[in-house]
This record gives sequence, structure tokens and C-alpha cells, in this order.
Amino acid sequence: MDTEDAESILYIHSISPAGRVLPSSSRWNSVELNFNLFPQSRNAWGYESLPTRFAKSIDFKLTITNKKNFKRFIYASSALVSLIVILCFLLLFLPNKHRHHGATKDLTLALKQALIFFDAQKSGILPKDDIVKFRGDSGLDDGNKSLVGGFYDSGNNIKFSFPTAYTITLLSWSVIEYHPKYEEIGELDHIKSIIKWGSDYLLKLFIPSNQTSTGSITLFSQVGGMLNNKTSTDDDDNCWQRPEDMRYKRIVSSCDETASDLAGEIIAALSAASLVFKEDKKYSTNLAKTAMELFDIVTKLDNPTSAQGMYTTKDECGGQAKEFYNSTGYKDELVWGGTWLFFATGNASYLRYATENLISAEKEEFSVDKGVFYWNNKINAIAVLLTRLRFFIDLGYPYEESFILSTNNVDSLMCSYLSPTMHKTPGGLIFLKPDNHAPLEYAATASFLSKLYSDYLSLLHRSRSGCIDGTSFSVENLQDFSLSQVNYILGDNPMQMSYVVGFGNKYPKYVHHRAASIPWDNQWHSCVEGSTWLNSENPNPNELLGAMVRGPDSNDMFLDERDKPWFTEPTLSSNAGLVAALVALHHPPHSSSSFTNGASQLGIDNIGIFHNIHLN
Repeated sequence: MDTEDAESILYIHSISPAGRVLPSSSRWNSVELNFNLFPQSRNAWGYESLPTRFAKSIDFKLTITNKKNFKRFIYASSALVSLIVILCFLLLFLPNKHRHHGATKDLTLALKQALIFFDAQKSGILPKDDIVKFRGDSGLDDGNKSLVGGFYDSGNNIKFSFPTAYTITLLSWSVIEYHPKYEEIGELDHIKSIIKWGSDYLLKLFIPSNQTSTGSITLFSQVGGMLNNKTSTDDDDNCWQRPEDMRYKRIVSSCDETASDLAGEIIAALSAASLVFKEDKKYSTNLAKTAMELFDIVTKLDNPTSAQGMYTTKDECGGQAKEFYNSTGYKDELVWGGTWLFFATGNASYLRYATENLISAEKEEFSVDKGVFYWNNKINAIAVLLTRLRFFIDLGYPYEESFILSTNNVDSLMCSYLSPTMHKTPGGLIFLKPDNHAPLEYAATASFLSKLYSDYLSLLHRSRSGCIDGTSFSVENLQDFSLSQVNYILGDNPMQMSYVVGFGNKYPKYVHHRAASIPWDNQWHSCVEGSTWLNSENPNPNELLGAMVRGPDSNDMFLDERDKPWFTEPTLSSNAGLVAALVALHHPPHSSSSFTNGASQLGIDNIGIFHNIHLN
């Protein structure tokens, strides 16, 4: 062999038992290579060409013209393969706050469970077929029997009217938009029964002036709470006791027409519920009529000494509720109520009120509440509803300015959700109120609004919308964001824990909840006995299925401890947001539909909300 031939041949070791190519320190040996890379098969099926687990030499008949370049190729290829392997391991095992999973969660199961939580919160005489087996009749003397019913707010036995009304409004909205999805999974009757349980109770909260001795209306804001006198330590605040075991006196707090925010939320709830029950004309009419009567009173105060205001500013009205549901404004609730009354009745005077007062409501919004839709702030949800009107019904003058403003605000809201500067936990949970607990409640409503808006854009065959800084977002961006928040709640988080009780393999077992933490053993348990369960190290004996707890802190840390309600307490309002997000993200129904504009493919009823609106 001459020198030129020697330089053109490259040698490598035979394949090791580990399957790797091993170079020698000097001359490479055993195999001569040329560019005929594949060994020849010895039969048509190629069975004999399969490698064995034993090392052997194979003649690949490769010709190497430059040994140094080939070495560089081998080293570069090896480095590239190693890099790919390392990146795959990093993507697989390391948490990534920007990584969003697909719709791998069972949203049907999560939605069914989330609805069951409301059954567990019922007060009054329960249905015979109630599916929550650790609950019974309770609160049968509330308001001297005139305020029986409704829902307990959270882990306590208090009934707060303000968040209850918000809950009914939000649940009703989700049904109005997505009832085909509820029907597809067999939950439409279930959620309608939950809404009716709430709307029946809300009807009891309003007493017209002609039925009172004061000449003013009465709005009941709260049932249960801390007794003002100290003759007994047993009350809803101090006593850890099942609702069924309550023997102590329960206070009732009431307001007049100056509780504008409470009135506005009740108006919104009754109006939205009237659309849910539009097939039941008598009941639907009663809901809408009550809402109209209350709206007329609170927006047109004849008494010059009276003024609109917040229900928590008066001790007899919302003094105790202030510790739990302190209202910081009232104009957003009145605009919210007027908007829903327009949908419920088609009367343009309500829309005119809403649009004329929209700017003043926005000015009243606290900076810490900007971008947050929850029981205390309806500004963003109002903007979405008015944008819906702009997109799908041409109402013309004099609403254009308010509609355009609302659409711009909604686009800005969506841009804020998607902004890289938005405060999120390392695990990807949007943290809209960093100084507050209950981040999951705010993330759930953000998920709902973003998915709902993406559906509106899809119905218009729009794939994108713009931000004020010149950037844009796509429908897919909104859907990915919405799903990422729900997936986080359902288990895709650094704790690898579902924050919905009963969903997944790991979820909270020490939920801060009286009824769930005390055994259902046909025994009466006193307050003293109940306190032992509050401090027990055992998991809750009753599983509060479907309850979404408040959630982790800003560092994704969560403590599953019963005596830490800022982590483990569920509420009506937070579960309402979860239900709305889950149904919005749920797959569209498979059955055919008469809906237009592609609504059947999205599972949204694009015309039902306009049922009572008749254009001239």
C-alpha cells in the first residue's frame, strides 16, 4: 500500500458490547470504511443483517479521502447527539414556567366534580336524592324561617349574599354561553338546579318597601356570624361545628337601598338566571321583574338624604362581611346589573344606563384590582359583554364609543395576560393580586375570559387581535394561556398536586371546612368536640369532592394544613370561576347543531344571550 492510499483509509474499532464506536489511541483498526454505508442483506427479509449482541467486524466499504476532516465530523456529530440527549432530559425533568401542556386532563371529570362542591354547600332542606352523603338539613330557623336555603360560603357556616349573587351570575353566564357543552356531558340539569337553588334564595333577600315598617326596602346581606353580645361563645365564627349540629342563635344583617353594590350584584344574578330559565316563562319573568324593580329603586333614590354606596360601610348592613368580602366600590355592580338587565329584557334604557356610567365605574376601580375579575370587580367582565354586543349585534348610535372602548380594554386585558412582564409564579400560575391569598380564584376567571374571548374571535373568523404597543396575539395564544392555568390547577405545577379535591392522585386532604372535617356518624358534636377535629392531624373523614382550595403562594409552595385557610379553604366564588373555565375549555359537543357562524364547532351558543333583544 502506498502512502497516498494509507492516508485515504480510516480505521475504527469494532462495535463494543455497549453499542458505541471506540477509537484507538493510534492507528484505528479492524474495519475499513468507504461511502457504501449500509451492509448488504443476505436475503429478501434482511433477518441476517440484524446486529447481534456480540461484537464483530463489518465491512462497510467506505472510502475516506481526508482523515482529519472525518475525525472532525465524528467529534462534531458525537457532540451534537450528546447535546440533543441533554436537552431532552432537561425538557423532561426540569420545571419550566413557560411550558404549557396540552389538554391532557380529564376536563369532563373535573367539571362534574367542581359542580358537586355546590351541592355540599347547600343550606336548608336538602333534596332527597342529594349526592353528598355527609350533608343533611340545616339552617332551618334562619331569619325566623324566612331565609332558609342558599349556600354556605366556604369552610364556615355563614351565608354571605354578595358572593352568593356573584356566584349565580357567573354560573348563569357560563350556561348561557356554553349550555351545549353542559348538555353533552349530562350536566345541564345539574348546574341549572344549582343556579335555581341560589336564585330562589336571592329572591328572598329583597323585601319591597311596602312590606316593611321603615318605608325603605330591605336587603339581607348575611345570615350567621359573630354574636354582638358576649353571653355565649358559640357562634359561626368561633364554633367549629357541622351545619347540621348548629344550636346557637344565628344573626341576620340587613341593608336598605343605599347598599348599591349588593343590589347591583343581586340584579345581575336574577337577570342572568332569567335567561337560563327562559323556557320556564313564569319563573324567568319573576326573576327579571324582581331585578327591574330593585334596579329602579337603587338607581333613582327619591330621598335626598340617601346616597348610593357600599354595603360594607354600614355596620348593621355589612360590618361583619367587611372582614371577608369588603366592597371597594358600587358603580361597577350597578353597570354590571344594568348590562345583564338589558340582556334579560331587551329594554335599551338599561344598556343606556350601563354605557353612560361605564367611565365613572372604571374611574372607581382600585389599581390593585385592575385586570382582575372577581366578586369585588366586574369592570373586565362588563367590557367582555359589551364587546360581545359590538361584535354580533349592530346597535349603532349612541353606544359606539362605549363599545369601542370596551373592545380596546378587552384587548389590553388579553395582552396583559400574555405579557412576559406579567407576574407569574415560577411554575407558571398567573399571580394577579400578589399581596392577596387565593391566587387560583383570579387565575380561573382569567382562564374563562381568555377562552371566551378567543371563541368570540373565532366566530368572527379572526385569528388575531392587537395590543397597544403594536404587538398582537392569536386565538391560539389565548387558548394556550387559558389551558395552562387550568392545567396548573389540576396538577401541572411544581407541587405536582391537584388543587381540586378528588381530582388526580394527589390533592388536599386537610381542607379547611367544618362539614368535611367532622365525621358523619349520626352523632351530635358540640363546639368543644368540633375543635378537636379542627386541630386533628388526621385527614378529613369526608371528601369535599370538587372543592378548589385557595392555592399556593407566589413561589408555588402549598401547605395542606386545615388550620391554614389561606391555603386550604374553598369558596363559592372561586369554584364558580373554576366551573366557568372548565366548561369554556371543554371539547365542543359531537352532536350536530343549528347554531350559525361555526358556533357548533366551538360549543358556544352565539345567539342565546340575545334572546330578548329585538332590533327595530
